[in-house]
Amino acid sequence: MSPLARSFQTALADLTTLCQMPEVVERVAAASDRLAQAFLEGHKVLICGNGGSACDAMHFAEELTGRYRQTRRPLPAIALTDSGHMTCVANDFGYEHVFSRHIEALGQDGDVLIILSTSGNSPSIIQAVQAGQRRSMTLFALLGKDGGDCRGKADVEWIVPGETSDRIQELHMLILHILVEGVERRLFPDHYTKD
Repeated sequence: MSPLARSFQTALADLTTLCQMPEVVERVAAASDRLAQAFLEGHKVLICGNGGSACDAMHFAEELTGRYRQTRRPLPAIALTDSGHMTCVANDFGYEHVFSRHIEALGQDGDVLIILSTSGNSPSIIQAVQAGQRRSMTLFALLGKDGGDCRGKADVEWIVPGETSDRIQELHMLILHILVEGVERRLFPDHYTKD
């Protein structure tokens, strides 16, 4: 088997492992309900991650503010990826504060904070978790490997299988997509009448 074929097999094996974890679906359902309720109550979601996880954060936010499967009203979601903010804070306070300062500025009691980290050990993500807790936000954590220092700190947590960041991020994005679907099924049930 070629190395690239093995990569497909590894991705399939990780996905199969994830799908055989019943708590994953239960947590997505519970998190979807909590996020939908936050939207109904006028709250928003903030989401953050580094590198590829920052791109996943932006993708998740645009699925809510733009469109997922069908056109519906936009939902308030902000990816904490503003380059002006990040370079200012990194320069003036240190990179570990790029998310926490944004959360302190925008986060409110009742809002949802989603953190994405393949290791759970990034200082900027750890600071984000602490800022979210100080702001009394509901916290969702998508983690990899053993969950790192972020393990056990969230209201809802997923630690997905995968040995490398790319495989972990692929499963994080799957969970995020299904989370959006769960929110839509609750808030816009007419879009799913054929199920």
